Amino acid sequence: MPKCLVCYKWTLDEQDIKIKPEDLSLDSSRAKGKISDFDRNAVEEAALIVEKEGGAVEVLSYGTAAVKLSLKDVLSRGAEKAHWIADPSAENADAAVTANVLAAAIRKLGPYDLILCGEGSSDLFNQQTAPRLAALLGLPCLSFVQKLTVEGSTVTATRKLEDCQETATVSGPVVISVLSEINKPRIPTLKQVLGAAKKPNEEIKIADLGLKPEDLQPKALRQSVKGFVMQRRNVVYKESSAAENVAKLTASLASEGLC
Repeated sequence: MPKCLVCYKWTLDEQDIKIKPEDLSLDSSRAKGKISDFDRNAVEEAALIVEKEGGAVEVLSYGTAAVKLSLKDVLSRGAEKAHWIADPSAENADAAVTANVLAAAIRKLGPYDLILCGEGSSDLFNQQTAPRLAALLGLPCLSFVQKLTVEGSTVTATRKLEDCQETATVSGPVVISVLSEINKPRIPTLKQVLGAAKKPNEEIKIADLGLKPEDLQPKALRQSVKGFVMQRRNVVYKESSAAENVAKLTASLASEGLC
């Protein structure tokens, strides 16, 4: 019976983020938090595996103090216990720092048979957490998984690559990143939401993970984030016939190297 751990991220809901027209900076003052969309698929897949094979599902998250707001939601989705690390270092953490922290926590909590992640986070979408985790833990990694089967200690995955599909089989433990098409995350029922409040959760202090200061120094520094606004030229062709309008449009696009 597999013991599963799902690593997830608590992010801002991008639908609530506004772009300030004066400087294109982002206004997240009214943005609510949510479990990263792709990580919901990872939680759901772990829950489906355990429902079929038995075992247990735990979850782990590293973030700022806001990560505590995620516990009720994630525990209502099939997880039995939540572990969370709240630290200011998460504000500017890149994929390297995130993987260092999660790997240290997994060494402390483990071992686990399956460690699942989403393909990437909803905000940064670096797609690096799973392979970095696997490298730090010395485990095999199955990425871009669109179908997953677990039988005993054998894990079979269908991976969606750029121009083909690949079927890979490994013996656990293994780190897996799943695509959003692998399943449809459940909507927790009222009973599951109420039951989540009774499930255990544990805060892990980053100071207890034995990390060095350099482990918390990001390799990539984010200077600023600005929204993208498309500037339209609003060119209108008013020739007498459709053919002439099309000809002028085609010529204009060709002059700009667009066709």
